[in-house]
Amino acid sequence: MSSTRARESTGTESGSRGIDPRGPRFAAAVTSVVLAVAVLTGSVWVLAFQVLVFAVAAVAGLQYSPYGWAYRTLVRPRLGPPAELEDPAPPRFAQAVGLVVTGVGLVFALAGAGLAVEVAAGLAFVAAILNAAIGLCLGCELYLLIARLRAPRPA
Repeated sequence: MSSTRARESTGTESGSRGIDPRGPRFAAAVTSVVLAVAVLTGSVWVLAFQVLVFAVAAVAGLQYSPYGWAYRTLVRPRLGPPAELEDPAPPRFAQAVGLVVTGVGLVFALAGAGLAVEVAAGLAFVAAILNAAIGLCLGCELYLLIARLRAPRPA
């Protein structure tokens, strides 16, 4: 997602609390691996772990997510500075969307619904792999669409 579009939709300027856009892509790559394991194994525990990661990122913030911590401490020090910063609101909203999708799947799995883990993890996997591979954050795009729909229209 372009940080310019994020700034336009949310009013965040580049000098304020922006995030390194490579962080969410790193997190999406790790998420993709975790969700692939959940799909392949059908493990409710793996899905529950990812639900917890989404919950921390959505509620507390991206910087408190285990994947955010791993990026910040293990990867980021080895890279140059980012070309530009990004508004954290769209990626945080995307984490909330992931939380809802995987959380619903977890609830259904715990209730005994067959294939609930695989379906929920598969849906979230598609979104995560798109973000990791080509930088298309579906949750971020949904955030921007909602922001545009809620914005007052000029008279």
